Amino acid sequence: MEKISSGDSGNFGRVLFYSVVAAIGGFLFGFDSGVINGTVDALQQAFNSDAAGTGFNVASMLLGCAAGAFFAGTLADKFGRKPVMIVTAIAFIFSAWGSGISTGSGMFVFFRISGGLAVGAASVLAPAYISEIAPPRIRGGLATLQQLMIVVGLFAAFLSNYLIAGAAGGASEVLLMGFDAWQWMFWVEIIPAAVFLISLFFIPESPRYLVASGRVEEAKAVLGSVSENEDMDEKIADIQSTLDGVNKPKLTDIINKYTGNIHPIVWVGLGLAVLQQFTGINVVFYYGATLWQAAGFTEENALLQNVISGSVNVAFTLVAIALVDKVGRKPLLMVGAIGQGVMLGILAFIFGTAGVSESGALQLDDTMGLYALLAANGYIACFAFSWGPIMWVMLGEMFPNRFRGSALAFCGLAQWLANFGITMTFPIFLATIGLGFSYGIYAFFGFVAFIFVKKFVVETAGRSLEDISREAEGKTE
Repeated sequence: MEKISSGDSGNFGRVLFYSVVAAIGGFLFGFDSGVINGTVDALQQAFNSDAAGTGFNVASMLLGCAAGAFFAGTLADKFGRKPVMIVTAIAFIFSAWGSGISTGSGMFVFFRISGGLAVGAASVLAPAYISEIAPPRIRGGLATLQQLMIVVGLFAAFLSNYLIAGAAGGASEVLLMGFDAWQWMFWVEIIPAAVFLISLFFIPESPRYLVASGRVEEAKAVLGSVSENEDMDEKIADIQSTLDGVNKPKLTDIINKYTGNIHPIVWVGLGLAVLQQFTGINVVFYYGATLWQAAGFTEENALLQNVISGSVNVAFTLVAIALVDKVGRKPLLMVGAIGQGVMLGILAFIFGTAGVSESGALQLDDTMGLYALLAANGYIACFAFSWGPIMWVMLGEMFPNRFRGSALAFCGLAQWLANFGITMTFPIFLATIGLGFSYGIYAFFGFVAFIFVKKFVVETAGRSLEDISREAEGKTE
């Protein structure tokens, strides 16, 4: 994060607190996404489901994510960021409890979709809120807290699953009070979800939402608490100049009223959102244990590998926080895309040339197994300092003020639908074309992502949201 100056950072401690609270939603996003990783085989056994059924049990949450991301942006424009985040926290608690008590696939899918609504909402609301409350020079670093909390949440889920499975002797074994280990894996999430709910009552509403709602004095108070050295009247006027002075934000604002077409900047956001998923990152996070067992690792070692991968993810997300405001968004995205493509290509070669046992499991010797581990963690490192955090930073700040929520809804929906498609098809790919060809497909999209960023993405580092808004509007009107 760039060095803070007294002239433009205001009360850094206060804005950091607000940002961290919002980013707890990111922690729950990560935990809820990662907790499924160690429960896949146990769920298949508990619910007696086949490969396609297991894939849907895992991917069902993503349908909720798509809906949550789509509606959260427009609801936040209508009712405010804070109230929608409060509802999101309640949904996390409800889903964690319900997933653990489920006795069949139908019941489990219902609660996982409920959790998906919360994850989808958190995925768009946290970066938007942080971007709208943070001073420009440190906005990238603060917005990257969202991804840091996501990966910390993933790591916490991996570690929790590993410890719980170890204590019980397996995810399908009884742990405490007659309940299986996989059930406790879900119930652990109730604790951070409750912390999120309570903390939300101690942060203010987004000042840009307040201005859009005509609550100017409240907006001045919030801006004054985070930017003490700014002229509040001038700042309010600057925000108002990028809003529709007659109407409150609505979903149809993403359509250019002169041409009748969706604004080009929204298509750029859509591309970023979809390409983040098409490089296959959530295959690693959702099916990590299954993937490594398919490569010949035991369940215990596969779960331990998830913990190692989670540690790499956290470490390189910290690298992103250090670089995002210094190097910029676009260079990190380009370097990360190439790195992901190369590492996935190596994995495709290793898995594609590996031997297969009579049971159908891949057979890697010690050397190739080590190379696979290094390449997988190299891929995660490349994702963690680039597409993981930077995509969300870009979506939170690249759209004009007057349709940020609507654009986030559209891009969030696309991102989670892409996530669903990748997650749902991986078990089928695994059973048909194998790991090698599957990873070859994901590697191809890494190189596509590089070309897309180079050609279409505009740098946003160090600029106010109002400046970005005017430039985006100027290019589309």
